[in-house]
Amino acid sequence: MVTITIDGNVCEVPASMTILKAAASVGIKIPTLCYLKDLNEVGGCRVCVVEVEGAEHLVAACNNTVLDGMVVHTNTPKVRAARMTNVELLLSQHDSSCTSCVRSGNCTLQTVANDLGIYRLPYKKHVEHNSWDRTFPLIRDNEKCIRCLRCIQVCEKVQGLGVWDLTNRASHASVDVRGRKPITEVDCAACGQCITHCPVGALRERDDTERVFDAMADPNKVVMFQIAPAVRTSWGEELGLSREEATVERLCSLLHAMGASYVFDTDFSADLTIMEEGSELLHRIAEHDAGGEDAPALPLMTSCCPGWVRYVKARYPQFVPQVSTSKSPQQMFGAMAKTHYADVLGVEAKDVFCVSVMPCVAKKTEAALPTMVGEIGDPDVDVALTVREVVRMIRASHMDPTSYEDRELDRPLGFGTGAGVIFGTTGGVMEAALRSAYFLVVGENPAPDAFKEVRGCDGWREAVFDLNGRELRIAVAHGLANAGKLLDALERGAVHYDFVEVMACPGGCVGGGGQPIHDGVELADERAAVLRALDHDAQIRFSHENPDVAACYRDFLGEPLSELSEKLLHTDHTAWDMP
Repeated sequence: MVTITIDGNVCEVPASMTILKAAASVGIKIPTLCYLKDLNEVGGCRVCVVEVEGAEHLVAACNNTVLDGMVVHTNTPKVRAARMTNVELLLSQHDSSCTSCVRSGNCTLQTVANDLGIYRLPYKKHVEHNSWDRTFPLIRDNEKCIRCLRCIQVCEKVQGLGVWDLTNRASHASVDVRGRKPITEVDCAACGQCITHCPVGALRERDDTERVFDAMADPNKVVMFQIAPAVRTSWGEELGLSREEATVERLCSLLHAMGASYVFDTDFSADLTIMEEGSELLHRIAEHDAGGEDAPALPLMTSCCPGWVRYVKARYPQFVPQVSTSKSPQQMFGAMAKTHYADVLGVEAKDVFCVSVMPCVAKKTEAALPTMVGEIGDPDVDVALTVREVVRMIRASHMDPTSYEDRELDRPLGFGTGAGVIFGTTGGVMEAALRSAYFLVVGENPAPDAFKEVRGCDGWREAVFDLNGRELRIAVAHGLANAGKLLDALERGAVHYDFVEVMACPGGCVGGGGQPIHDGVELADERAAVLRALDHDAQIRFSHENPDVAACYRDFLGEPLSELSEKLLHTDHTAWDMP
């Protein structure tokens, strides 16, 4: 421990602590822009500079550690002048059209500039322009980039992809796709983590809200929404609602008032996914254990995360045959909505407009795949919206969520079990699948929490369970860099598993790239706790006990892995290409 003085406050802190963290420990906030805990502590923006007695120059608080006896001043005239100059220089190279920026009101640069009292710019504007394919789900606008390097660090260190890179040097430096290639020609997973970690509006999702508004205004369209499990943990955050107020039933009410014909729960199709993927797992294990030249390889790997599917196709194509052919819950819902439920309603598939509300950017790429279409060639899911887009639609409709009562989601595609709910958090797909796989093998339910060992926050974790005398080795990974380590170990033969769950985003869907942005704050754990609580309190906690899923099989599909199930609910991952 060392003793330091910060703005007159004497305190003892660990010798390895940075000035920034030491100040925060005594309630003193030092502004930052480029800083991202444990990932980007380069001091590049120079907004966090402070004055240290005895030092000739101002020092960056984010990457300079404390020394015993150090005296720090965080808000002297010299410090404020330096911060103002640094931010003014950033603004001189930044498109400050805040009223038309998707991050207006939630922009760290805007906040810092306002806090510093910057109301005019003394420097000549020079804004960089970049070309971009705006049909791609992820959009980069370099006119707003402040070269903080966060996107580079997140993509490299957390996702192991390295899509972004610093190009040119000195005053001409800019961030762009590595090698200056078009984004459509690189192996971007479209996970959106660069978006949620950008402090400004330089990165965003493609906005598809007008397509949805147009569909709701078309009297010939039956607009069906589905709401993903993780959405119920987060949609109210930007609207100032507590978690207790921001129920999925209230969101259902808002969407109906906005013009939706039906609002369903993706928990239903998550349960449907478990029935298909769990059955696929058991068949694969049986065929593997029987041996023979054509015995399939293990592990079977989950397929509900499109960012992960894009990653494994691009980086580890040798493992694609081991990825489950089961469609994701989003796509299973779309297939069922435009076949079975369209028949129930007596409408044609072409008149059904299917909208998914997802915590994800990659779901936009998944919905557009050539393999995710019906018999007439129309997409199973017409539009995939992020949570941020839905919030923008609520605001554009001038709705006050607190004035709307909860409304039950529509049936029969609107009932989900606790197992379906936990799809939104890392380990949830695995746990839900094991609950039903156990029943299918043993003939009776396990204790609902029998497989809780799969829960946790470690980026790569493993467990072994007994499945009616057969040792079942499983692994769970979240964050694509962790997935890469797992796949490398599998390829070396260092580990052996029967079933692997991978989620592209840290924490799973609750930490997805389409979730609300809280700069510098990670809320995946807090959101996951909401899902775990919903599962714990659910009336039904096993996917195979979902009465609506049972009815779908009885009245339409037949059974898991039936010919019709294979046609509608499964896909061919080799039928499309990644760069």
